[in-house]
Amino acid sequence: MQYKVVPFTATLNQQKESGNTVAEQLETLITKYTTDGWEYIRLESVSTFIQPDDGCFGIGAKPGYMSSYQMVIFSRVGT
Repeated sequence: MQYKVVPFTATLNQQKESGNTVAEQLETLITKYTTDGWEYIRLESVSTFIQPDDGCFGIGAKPGYMSSYQMVIFSRVGT
């Protein structure tokens, strides 16, 4: 079995669009990969720690922080 993990970041103009826009973006991504023979499995959230940046001589230093990414998981039987 083969797996493919694709990052998904929706964009939304809150003044002109609704949650349906996000759903359409996800649907477009899923359709693209299923057309290529991949089967949609699920949308998964992955958290990661972004390392702090010490800056130059401590100037402009930034603390570390947690960030979350959405990943779309597909699979297909290997050839």
